[in-house]
Amino acid sequence: MTTKIAITGKSGSGKTTLTKAFWNLIQDNFPDKSILLFDNDLTGELGHSFGLDIRNTIYGIRSGKHEYKTGIPDGMSKHEYIEWAIEDIIVQLNENTDIIVSWFVGAKDCRCPITAQINDACQKLIERYDFVIFDCEFDLKYLNQLVDTNMDLTLIVANTTQESVKLAKRIEEFSSKYAAGGQIGVVLNKVGGENMDSVYKSLKNAELDILGAIPVDNKLIEGTSDWNSNIVKDAVKEFYFRLNLPQENK
Repeated sequence: MTTKIAITGKSGSGKTTLTKAFWNLIQDNFPDKSILLFDNDLTGELGHSFGLDIRNTIYGIRSGKHEYKTGIPDGMSKHEYIEWAIEDIIVQLNENTDIIVSWFVGAKDCRCPITAQINDACQKLIERYDFVIFDCEFDLKYLNQLVDTNMDLTLIVANTTQESVKLAKRIEEFSSKYAAGGQIGVVLNKVGGENMDSVYKSLKNAELDILGAIPVDNKLIEGTSDWNSNIVKDAVKEFYFRLNLPQENK
């Protein structure tokens, strides 16, 4: 059974760093499990964080602009073709981890058959892995336009300002109906020495669950890191037990 984690929030909030922290932690805790990193953010930063410039995307399949690694096999149905094309754009990171990039997605109300075919192919792909971590665009609505799949955990990355709290509430409202009953809550990022009482009070008043907090990592702020952060990873370890996720192998 696949465990699905969605990382949401505004651009620059720290989604990609948190995605990589979860990826590293899951690899440590479950070394034999398969992981799919699903880049649904228009910036494509997740691929860049691994030093990859991934040009072959799900949008490329939809638009007919994808250049395939091999010739297209003859005699396939349209559904078979989409599934084959999705397979063609997967990039292997290591023995147990793959990454795929969506880029632009079509509107959910589009009546063209390829919308449903891509949804079905993505769902089949997701079900092949033990863990799937989605680096989302803003909320779950954009991801849902691509693939209608339930989440076990949706994390909203927010910074320690009142404006970020308001934005987190909007993301929670937009995402709740797509979370399908899974756990959803806020992770505060870039927490420094400031007094957090007013922020925590605002989150409580907004009825937002606080699932964790991550200290400031100056290397990330200075741009001297490749989105890998031991500070972020250690913070995730501290609040991992609160999450609706499999716990460490015994």
